[in-house]
Amino acid sequence: MRILVVEDEKKTASFIRKALQAESFAVDVCHNGDDALAAASTTPFDVVVLDIMLPGRDGLSVLRQLRTRKVSTPVLLLSARGEVNERVEGLNAGADDYLPKPFELTELVARVRALTRRGGENKSTLLRVADLTLDTLTHKAQRGGATIELTAREYRLLEFLMGSADRPCGRMMILEKVWDYDFDPGTNLVDVYIRRLREKIDANFQPKLLQTIRGSGYMLKEAP
Repeated sequence: MRILVVEDEKKTASFIRKALQAESFAVDVCHNGDDALAAASTTPFDVVVLDIMLPGRDGLSVLRQLRTRKVSTPVLLLSARGEVNERVEGLNAGADDYLPKPFELTELVARVRALTRRGGENKSTLLRVADLTLDTLTHKAQRGGATIELTAREYRLLEFLMGSADRPCGRMMILEKVWDYDFDPGTNLVDVYIRRLREKIDANFQPKLLQTIRGSGYMLKEAP
């Protein structure tokens, strides 16, 4: 399960991220509304934890734009104000739940878990690029009808690349999203796993989908 946390207070965002990671969620973090809108519009998250008070584009604006773009990802709104009219406005804008600040991390985790169950009832679990498919529920990968065996880390890498299809993904971005690193370990870790993945999804198939973008990183793209 992948969660997007949108919180401009970096200390609070860090607490939320660690609490969710402790429950085996993969967590991405944004600190402003514009980055959150871009991320949630292009990556298949299971839940978005969205603070209302953000610099630039506020949380309610992000939420309205997501629903306008037909992004149905469940959204848990956070707010330090907690007035009833704000809560109603958020729910009317398309939020699935609302949690006033301050809150207990255990309650936030429980609400996120409830939203993942609710979202899973209607959410498609199949990612597809050309004849390559990945079921995010069963973790089953196939290409051309043939099953592809993946390790846990290879699965996370493929899931991220398929969720970001047609967009270059730099090594640092991959380290953040797949390994949860916020630093460069100074190794060729990403290149090694890309090579392993390429051997499994491309070596015996045409066209080749996993492309190296010189100076930018890697991209999963259906050949023209």
